[in-house]
Amino acid sequence: MNWILKPWSALTTDELYELLALRAEVFVVEQSCPFQDLDGVDRRDGVLHLLGYEGDHLAAYARIMAPGIGDDSGAAIGRVVTSPQSRGGGLGHSLLDEAVTACTARWPAHSIWLGAQAHLQGFYGQHGFAPEGEGYIEDDIPHMGMRKAP
Repeated sequence: MNWILKPWSALTTDELYELLALRAEVFVVEQSCPFQDLDGVDRRDGVLHLLGYEGDHLAAYARIMAPGIGDDSGAAIGRVVTSPQSRGGGLGHSLLDEAVTACTARWPAHSIWLGAQAHLQGFYGQHGFAPEGEGYIEDDIPHMGMRKAP
């Protein structure tokens, strides 16, 4: 797996197309969740894009946000996604490990927040994330805020 971490301004047009296509394939089509994915956050200062390639195939992606962007007090990880054809071999765990490492390397004194689909709380729990607050519905899917302490 080849991991690449870049700000918006460094993404090539091919990388941008691939990450948007993967997000649409999974979040909009597979999960039947029509929503406005292009929310303006991707190109903000302090946002990084983590891309995981198997050869020339984008197999995994996550959006990394500096403290204050996705969460008021900590860093945040969002848009965590693996391609359907790349699942089943632990790629999701590798992706989350890379995302957490990216956050802790840049903002070591800050916690990391993410909005997990409720059925994935156990997965995120394996990486040190604990539920925070009440569950909520986002795009008709139950979610739970989760936080990893610094």
